[in-house]
Amino acid sequence: MSKLKVYVKNNQTAVKIPVGIRLLIRRCCQAVLATENFGKDAEVSVSFVTNKEIRSLNKAYRNKDKETDVLSFPLTSEDGTQEVNAETGSVLLGDVVISLEMAVKQANMYGHSLEREVGFLTVHSMLHLLGYDHETSPLEERIMREKEEAVLEKLGISRDATYVTDES
Repeated sequence: MSKLKVYVKNNQTAVKIPVGIRLLIRRCCQAVLATENFGKDAEVSVSFVTNKEIRSLNKAYRNKDKETDVLSFPLTSEDGTQEVNAETGSVLLGDVVISLEMAVKQANMYGHSLEREVGFLTVHSMLHLLGYDHETSPLEERIMREKEEAVLEKLGISRDATYVTDES
């Protein structure tokens, strides 16, 4: 079985990191790779940032001067091949940057838990790191959404199972 190293770094203080969120992120990353039959050792970095920081990154790398929830930065060589850690032989998938402030806002807006939102954002970004892009066509968007929900369902954090109700 292939190994996955997930580096999780908190670069913000606006939102307290919930207990278990790091494990959730690792489970989400592993589930995407398993679902996609990746089959190689891999490394990925996940960072939590503020809305201000993610807006700055979004402007610098996507020319969009606005806050967003998550950004993905795949690591590929100039010829399009995957980067490999020379010491470990692991594929360096890239970096995921999540605004926890935006994740809290969206969890409240969609009526589900912060854990479900962070799980969704992680799965979404992992698919981007593997080359999926929902912005290229409606078909690609549909494919990506179906893959996201399938992975989240396997993890027990599907859309149907994680809504917050008044009785909670």
